[in-house]
Amino acid sequence: MADLNALLRDFADDCTELERIVAPLADWSTSTPAPGWSIAHQIGHLAWTDEVAALAATDPDGFARLVEDAGPKAFTFVDEAAEEAATAPAAELLDRWRRGRAALIDALRAVPSGTKLPWFGPPMSPASMVSARMMETFAHGQDIADALGLSRTPTARLRTVAHIGVRTRDFAYTVRGKTVPTEEFRVELMAPDGSVWSWGPEDAAQNVTGPALDFCLLVTQRRHRGDLALETVGADAAEWLTIAQAFAGPTGDGRSAGQFA
Repeated sequence: MADLNALLRDFADDCTELERIVAPLADWSTSTPAPGWSIAHQIGHLAWTDEVAALAATDPDGFARLVEDAGPKAFTFVDEAAEEAATAPAAELLDRWRRGRAALIDALRAVPSGTKLPWFGPPMSPASMVSARMMETFAHGQDIADALGLSRTPTARLRTVAHIGVRTRDFAYTVRGKTVPTEEFRVELMAPDGSVWSWGPEDAAQNVTGPALDFCLLVTQRRHRGDLALETVGADAAEWLTIAQAFAGPTGDGRSAGQFA
């Protein structure tokens, strides 16, 4: 069973690391690789999603009303929320993000054991919810780092992102209307400390190997497959790396080959 308190600490550390990058910036209007999104949009999206996750954890009826109200604009309301948040001054938006993630951490820690939280997809455990927030913080933080020409030092916290990337294999196929492979894949990733993280049976015919950071960049679609040091055995594993998607919602365009080579 996942250690919720450890995940919450990791989430707080991820956010603090990203805050160290954005807090000193006087101007958050710098464009990021996500079309139409500035740094302010990226932080606004994280702040809004943390707030909505806290709502799901503390007021399921209120969350249900939010989903119902969003119904007519199901494919635009997330972008609209980021657009609205981005209009605030940087200091105000930074404070909103700080308060929202602190409230989320407190809310998830207080959820009774065994409770599933409502979400836009299937209900989630508190551990799954904070894991998803870590994945999003990593992905949108990467957009910000890329916009500023920065390289972030990978940490053991990437294991949570990689785990989601592995667990969402079947989703990547179904969201594209493709047939899901019937056999499990073996995934072996080199962790930042040189150890190996692994998933799936050792004798699997289909496997993926390479640096954990590269795999996380791939499944969040922050790097093109051709720019990463990931190796595959088996046609199905090779296909998966062209469609992998750790995030919910419609398929994304990802990044162009050579964009960050």
